[in-house]
Amino acid sequence: MNLTNHYHSGFVAIIGRPNVGKSTLMNQIIGQKIAIMSDKAQTTRNKIHAIYTTENEQLIFIDTPGIHKPKHELGEYMVKSAYSALEEVEVILMLVNVTDKIGPGDRFVMEKLKDYQTPKILAINKIDQVSKEDLAEFLQSIPHPESFSAILPISALKREGVEELIDQLVSYMPEGPQYYPEDQVTDHPEYFVVSEMIREQILKLTRDEVPHSVAVTVDKMQKDEFDKVHVYSNIIVERKSQKGIIIGKNGAMLKKIGSNARREIETMLGSKAYLELWVKVEKNWRDNNRLLNDFGYKPKSDY
Repeated sequence: MNLTNHYHSGFVAIIGRPNVGKSTLMNQIIGQKIAIMSDKAQTTRNKIHAIYTTENEQLIFIDTPGIHKPKHELGEYMVKSAYSALEEVEVILMLVNVTDKIGPGDRFVMEKLKDYQTPKILAINKIDQVSKEDLAEFLQSIPHPESFSAILPISALKREGVEELIDQLVSYMPEGPQYYPEDQVTDHPEYFVVSEMIREQILKLTRDEVPHSVAVTVDKMQKDEFDKVHVYSNIIVERKSQKGIIIGKNGAMLKKIGSNARREIETMLGSKAYLELWVKVEKNWRDNNRLLNDFGYKPKSDY
């Protein structure tokens, strides 16, 4: 890497209501899947660092859990995590959907952001789904537009406007070190990314029946003599009825979750994988601090 020029680096927090496309945008910028994507709200539970590196700059993205009114301990942790991210970045990137009116949730987030002196960029997502007239009308409805350093229309899915957004973010980066090696795209261990890929398939395949009462842990990953990766994972639910849904008739649902997740895992690891899944019931785990810590959602220092 050429470091003779001045190198610029820094952190970007992506924030917004649940389900506005934050993970989709981050995956597009990085060029591969880091954060799981689902059409359900609050898919992202942990702050995820994704790393975008070029010869002259490095942007480290923090994809925060969507800000929402928490209903349990896990929700409290997610919102606390989102706000803490705003304290440690060079730029705050807020995402809204042009297909939805600016609602109370967006206004709530915008009101909170006014208190931060950090440069703020508003990205208006899903412009591929509306007319120019609709976009113009939406722009008129943005409260306090002057509090944003820039307002950019984009389509995360189609990658429209994403390069311009990256250029805008880079313009706010100070001179700094290359924090991560150029080929590293996340700071999460493989265990975490693998567990998220399994959870993504559960969200996709079980639809509204088992939305957010599922946690996934990976207990062990090891290669055999044929370079095949063996993954041993637990799927944790809150009720016996949910366990039945995930296993499915004659184990059909669990088999489908496993085969879909295995393909994603093999793509990421670049090698064949064997995936073994167990389903366990832990009643009300989302309100249990010890279990939240065990499942990687809450460090012990938080309670």
